[in-house]
Amino acid sequence: MSAFAFFGALELGLVYGLVALGVYLTFRVLDFPDLSVDGSFPMGAAVAATAIVAGINPWLATGMAIVAGAMTGWVTAFLAVRCGILHLLASILTMIAAFSINIRIMGRPNVALLGEETILTPFESIGDPMLIRPLVVGILVLLAAVFIIRLLNSDFGLGLRATGVNARMVRAQGGSTSFYTYFGLALSNGFVGFAGALFAQTNSFADVTSGVGTIVVGLAAVILGQTLIPGRKIWVAVTAVIVGSVLYRLAVAFALSSGMFGLQASDLNLVTAVLVAVALIAPKMKAKYKAKQKLQQARTGKEVA
Repeated sequence: MSAFAFFGALELGLVYGLVALGVYLTFRVLDFPDLSVDGSFPMGAAVAATAIVAGINPWLATGMAIVAGAMTGWVTAFLAVRCGILHLLASILTMIAAFSINIRIMGRPNVALLGEETILTPFESIGDPMLIRPLVVGILVLLAAVFIIRLLNSDFGLGLRATGVNARMVRAQGGSTSFYTYFGLALSNGFVGFAGALFAQTNSFADVTSGVGTIVVGLAAVILGQTLIPGRKIWVAVTAVIVGSVLYRLAVAFALSSGMFGLQASDLNLVTAVLVAVALIAPKMKAKYKAKQKLQQARTGKEVA
């Protein structure tokens, strides 16, 4: 794998690290299966790209993308909490609606950002853009990770985590599980919208189909990361999902660029499915292996006695 492909995969892995943080919040913290990230990701890209082309400051455009993503998550929460729609179905309805809204925002299926100033433009003159761009994106992801860690370790974060574990207990203590759900989904999709904005600015385009499979990539990052770096502490889990996102992208880039097993660029979804399947199977195999070892040790102890 060439240096260009490596740093490109590293940059993309860091961008999707924000998606992994969002998916971690919904699936692991809130226990809410949220598929609306497939809509909030391209929405963030669409809002940021349209705003930048219109002459708006790239940082402000990125902020607008975060707000747009958060609103997407809020709609999902509204459908689930207020309207009583099944969580999974509520997120699917939001994802479907977001597709049409994204086209409305851009006015066409895609918007090009070639030649436009982005949040990365001022930093590219410092050194080699191939090195600087992943560094800048990495700093932004690091700041987002620190925010998540501090939030989840706070008293408010404790209520957020408790909502996903035992909502009845939270209500019994006088907490509002509805508010935590609204906040958690808005924050999660805000991060995904942020990722979409960075994706558009790093790749110089926004496309209405760029969100297809985003939830799978996010889940792959979360599962792979927490399989390789297990731990119950918040900072360990947050670090794991970001590392999982980067490793996932590097693995895909290596598999496709090396021509391993005759793979081509069109086999991206196949590689994704295989990696996710391996990440899901690995913990079960590990548990079985440990159980087998304990059984053998128990038998050996009995024979010695």
